[in-house]
Order: sequence, then C-alpha cells, then structure tokens
Amino acid sequence: MIIRIHPDNPDERNINKVADCLQKGGIVVYPTDTVYGIGCDITNQQAVEKILRFKDINVKKTNLSFICHDMSHISDYVKPLDNAIFKLMKKNLPGPFTFILEANNNVPKLFKANKKTVGIRIPDNKIIREIVKVLGNPVLSTSVKNDGDDDDEYIRDPELIEERLGKLADIVIDGGYGGYEGSTVVDCTGGGYEIVRQGKGELEE
Repeated sequence: MIIRIHPDNPDERNINKVADCLQKGGIVVYPTDTVYGIGCDITNQQAVEKILRFKDINVKKTNLSFICHDMSHISDYVKPLDNAIFKLMKKNLPGPFTFILEANNNVPKLFKANKKTVGIRIPDNKIIREIVKVLGNPVLSTSVKNDGDDDDEYIRDPELIEERLGKLADIVIDGGYGGYEGSTVVDCTGGGYEIVRQGKGELEE
C-alpha cells in the first residue's frame, strides 16, 4: 500500500496511520534526506529480523543504525557524549549523517550483537522524524537497495519500490523522488571522530 505524504507539510492523519502500523510490528518504506529506507520499530525483534533476512545482513558484521527524532531522543540510547562530539552532532543534525556511538542498555541486544556501538541518524526529512516522534521509539534505518543491485532507478521511485517490496513492506510512503547517495558515516567511538564513509553529507566542524 502506498501512502502519499507531503514532505514539507506532513499530514497528521497519515503520520499517525504509519506510526500505528509500526507499533503493531509493521514494516515501512520511508523517505529520508538521502535514499529511501526500509525499517520497523527497533523494539520489535521479529520485524527487525525479517528485514535483516530480506537484506541478507549479518548483525555480527554490520553496524545497525536507527533514526531518532532529535538530540534528546539520541541521549536515551547512547552513553553520555563529550562536549566536542555533542557540538559536532548538533551542528550537523538534522542532516545526511550516520554517527556511530557507544550504545547504552536501552538499545536492543540484536542491534549491539558482538559490538557495543550503534549508528544513529536524524535525517533532514520531516516525514520520518514526525513518524518517529509519534511512535516514541526509533525506527530501523537501512536502505531499500540491496548490495550488488545494479538497478539504481527503482530506489528513487516509490511506485517502483512498492512493486519490488510490496510483499515485505506493509506501507510504502511516497514522499517524492529519493536520492542515490547514502549518508556520510562518522565514527565517534575513538575519543574523537573519523569519517569512515563519505556520502552525501559534508561534515561541518
């Protein structure tokens, strides 16, 4: 099912509809400020595992990421940030970045696997941020694109995404055309920060 939501003025009724779907264990395709993502409520292990199987993701080898609503929401899931990292994040978020941080005990065990870190996103996209705000829990963040997928065009078009992922996703949100380029990944777990993948975001210090 496709639901069209205006990117600048998200309709409250549709936001609530998507949040309700996620709360019940649903899987949703959603727009971000980079590529379209596919995700679920991070506290629903069955839904998370379903997406990981579809994406062929090995949690022991991959840093899983999730989307928070704002900086205060991030603090619920990570260990206290030093001032320099907090200022760096505040300056660049919302934006096309994934910050790898030390996870606290509120992060589901599946996300930490053999690691004690987690990727955090606050995209510059009102639709997904409002959904997370209403849901109250973060949403799993992973691209609709599979590794080795040669067809880049479908990842931008919600209708083409629905054709491919309609059997997996309960809702595909049409928030306009998406992008090709993923987020810039910044590792903040080593006493400073290191860009481990340059993506769309240009980090401001």
